[in-house]
Amino acid sequence: MDFQTEFKPLTVQPQEIEEKSFDIITEEFGPHDYPEEQYKVVQRVIHASADFELGRSLVFHPDAVRAGIEAIRQGRPVIADVQMVQVGISKPRLEKFGGDVRVYISDPDVMQEAKRLNTTRAIIATRKAAREAEGAIYAIGNAPTALLELIRMVKAGEARPGLIIGVPVGFVSAAESKEELLKLDIPFITNIGRKGGSPVAVATVNALSLMAEKLG
Repeated sequence: MDFQTEFKPLTVQPQEIEEKSFDIITEEFGPHDYPEEQYKVVQRVIHASADFELGRSLVFHPDAVRAGIEAIRQGRPVIADVQMVQVGISKPRLEKFGGDVRVYISDPDVMQEAKRLNTTRAIIATRKAAREAEGAIYAIGNAPTALLELIRMVKAGEARPGLIIGVPVGFVSAAESKEELLKLDIPFITNIGRKGGSPVAVATVNALSLMAEKLG
C-alpha cells in the first residue's frame, strides 16, 4: 500500500535545500553587525541548530576567522573534545591542506591517567593534545572541563592553540567556561550562555574550512 502525506517538500535536491535554508536564515535573522566572514560562521551555526538566539549569541575574537583559516591552510590538526564532533567535521577539506581531526578522550592512556588522578578524561585528553598538536584548532562542543583546562594551560604557557572554538553545552560550568574564554587575548569563537554542543562546534569548523577552500 502506498501511503502519501499531505505535505509536499519544496524540493528534494540537497543543494537546493541548503540554498533555500540560507535564504530563510538571511531573511529571518535580519540586520546585524557581524562582518561578512563572521556572518558565514553564524549562518552555518543557525543552519545546524535552527536556533537564531544561539546564532546571535556568538562572539568572535577579532582575529578568530583569519586564524582559523590560516591554521587549516597550514595543515594544523583539529582537536575534537568528543567523537561526535570528530564525525561531523568535513575531513576532505582539511586533508586537502594536510590536516586531520583528532580526538583523544577514549585513548587507553587518557582513560588510565584520568582514573589514576580521579579527574575527567576531557582534562587529560586536553593535556595530551597540547603536547602533540601545537597550533591546532580546538573544537570543544561538549566538555566544559576541557575548555577550562585549555584556558588554564594557555595562561600557564603550556598550550599554544591556533584557535579555540569553545561552545560546550550544558548546565554545569558551560556558560562559566565561555566567560573565562572571553578573557583570553588569543583567537577564539564562543557564545554566551548554556547553549552550544557538537553541531555548533562542527558547523564552525566546517564554515572555516569552506572559506579556506575557496581561497584556492
